[in-house]
Amino acid sequence: MVGVLLGGLLLAGCEKHPTTNYLPLENSGLSSSTVEQLKKLNVTAVEIPQIITIKGLGLSDDACLTMVKDARSHGHVFSSGDSASNLVSAGYSEQDILSMAQSDQIDSISTEAITLKLIGLSAATVQTLVSRHLQRQPTLSSEEIGRLKNTGLSERQILEYINAGMTDDQAEKEVAARVAKRNHANTDFVRTRASRR
Repeated sequence: MVGVLLGGLLLAGCEKHPTTNYLPLENSGLSSSTVEQLKKLNVTAVEIPQIITIKGLGLSDDACLTMVKDARSHGHVFSSGDSASNLVSAGYSEQDILSMAQSDQIDSISTEAITLKLIGLSAATVQTLVSRHLQRQPTLSSEEIGRLKNTGLSERQILEYINAGMTDDQAEKEVAARVAKRNHANTDFVRTRASRR
């Protein structure tokens, strides 16, 4: 009976304190003090590769630690290594990434933030739009912003529409109207040339 109880206690102890291999963290370039702090946060075997990913991007030890703490404060494990990697590749700074992580939106808006850069918007406009996302203010999707831009609207005009509260549905109607007007203008031009012949 004592043996069964002792075995049960040992098993329960093993379940509470699984062995985590911290050696990859120690070999990743993180300082020993940062590794110690991560150990105190009880980082899991799933989180370690994610942390190594962001350290490999050139993010500081403080940034790595902050991102793990932010994930903890929002009640989940840190799993945003890929999102951070994509953001760095798109030209976002460490501070930009930390802002997204702090608001717990790095995974949900990283694709949108990257697309905004790819559309060819200025850095200031991209920053404004990302800030709106982070503050959960209404804004147009990157898809609709790209479509509006393709109809010839300037960044300033697009921002004016966003600040006025334009929705994606309204943007779609605006795009359709502008495309129809452009096509109609081209048709008139062709007819004029034909009539001259």
